[in-house]
Amino acid sequence: MSTPIKNHIGRKISRIRELRDMKQEALAQAVGMSQQAISNIENSETVEEAKLIEIAKALGVSVEAIKNFSEEAVINYFNNIYDNDFSNSTGALAQSCTFNPLDKVVVLFEEKEKLYERLLQAEKDKVAYLEKLLNK
Repeated sequence: MSTPIKNHIGRKISRIRELRDMKQEALAQAVGMSQQAISNIENSETVEEAKLIEIAKALGVSVEAIKNFSEEAVINYFNNIYDNDFSNSTGALAQSCTFNPLDKVVVLFEEKEKLYERLLQAEKDKVAYLEKLLNK
């Protein structure tokens, strides 16, 4: 059984960054800081409000989403996807998760689909070329 964790803003920033598939270096560049500064922030329980606003903007979430983020809310979000009924979402979920954690999955699926389309087109081009050679 896990013990309750204090409201550790740095850890929340780290988890949201990971869910967004963003490295510390990319976040650092987006907010104009060093990677070491981001590392220090992620290890801090509290973060200055001005820095938190910049980080939230770079992560594409609201400050409230960072402050209210919880792993449990993300798990609940994924579980509710299969219900196809968002009207029975828990209050914690509605308040905590103000971004779509499935963005990464959707983007990966779209990239994979584009790759398959390019591979299919390359095969069609090869077949057309070989047919042209056979007809000569």
